[in-house]
Amino acid sequence: MNKLSTKERANIIRLLVEGNSLRSCSRIADVSINTVTKLLVDVGGACLQFHYDNVVNVNSRRIECDEIWSFVYAKEKNVEFSEKTKEDGAGDAWTWVGIDADTKLVVSFLVGQRDASSANDFMQDVASRLTNRVQLTTDGLKYYLKAVDNAFDSEIDFAQLIKIYGSPEGMGNEKRYSPAKCTGSEKKWISGDPNPMHISTSYVERQNLTMRMAMRRFTRLTNGFSKKIENHIYANALHFVYYNFCRIHKTLRVTPAMEAKLTTKPMTIEDIVNYAYADEIEAEIRLRERKTRK
Repeated sequence: MNKLSTKERANIIRLLVEGNSLRSCSRIADVSINTVTKLLVDVGGACLQFHYDNVVNVNSRRIECDEIWSFVYAKEKNVEFSEKTKEDGAGDAWTWVGIDADTKLVVSFLVGQRDASSANDFMQDVASRLTNRVQLTTDGLKYYLKAVDNAFDSEIDFAQLIKIYGSPEGMGNEKRYSPAKCTGSEKKWISGDPNPMHISTSYVERQNLTMRMAMRRFTRLTNGFSKKIENHIYANALHFVYYNFCRIHKTLRVTPAMEAKLTTKPMTIEDIVNYAYADEIEAEIRLRERKTRK
């Protein structure tokens, strides 16, 4: 059976993290769509574990949290007419993201629903990765209130930034495809002593844009959406490991992981591939050594 080399695998991963769809990657790299999908599953699963193991003991001062919408297989309103069901993961898929406002490190992410259960799991994960008291800002979603209280037990300076939106401007299609206009915002104190100057969700909302630019399945009005919830999670994991550990931040001039003192140098995509296929590479090395001895 033919196997892709590390360089070939890295080239496909590079295409994925730069916003190409699975099928466009298969055409550009001249490989099967199944090969690209399997690579995403293997590397994405490894990235999920890598994030859990390495984004720990983060010394942060300010955390911003938000949720970004996407869907799997079919939009929520169309699930009942599709071949898949909610039990298969079809329908709305919300990605919860927590980012360090200073280092731009994505501390935590979770794919789930926009409900109390996902909010609680997400905030528990955020709290487990921090080493000190932080100022936390979220949007006005009510589920954060109980979730933050459960995760931090009042050991946090917590505020919400509630944005007020009006109707989109324009007529017809111009109005249909235009976002609602933000007409103002309200800073709401929740607990602790948050600094009003730092009550903001600007950085995490900018991360939402980065996600939509870097992952084809988040691009609206395309057929590049996720067909399986597992692949949606793996794509997120790959994106965040690449963003945190490989990609040089234009403002920081280093990777977010370097700025957060989690590592001293950038990772390469080849490093990610080698991590994902470490067992396979080790087995090949042992096989070559046995052949050499013979």
